[in-house]
Amino acid sequence: MVMKMMCDGGGWGHWGGLWGIVPTIAMVVIWALVITAVVLVARYLISLWSASRTARPTQAEDLIAQRYARGEIDDDEYRRRTTLLREGS
Repeated sequence: MVMKMMCDGGGWGHWGGLWGIVPTIAMVVIWALVITAVVLVARYLISLWSASRTARPTQAEDLIAQRYARGEIDDDEYRRRTTLLREGS
């Protein structure tokens, strides 16, 4: 009787073997969620880092701002040049 229950899945028939697969499937799902979370966090941090690097003014923008501050160029010229620089990059 004991041998029959051990070979037969404890009286569950074919469903007895399914309960051995469930923990494996659960572990695969958990690891997939963990890996997905790590990838999403890494992508978010990389996008923040790259956005902060591109938001800094360039040397050309700094030079135009200095010329504007000294009064060498007027408002329209300053806007036109900074717009051209930003569109070109």
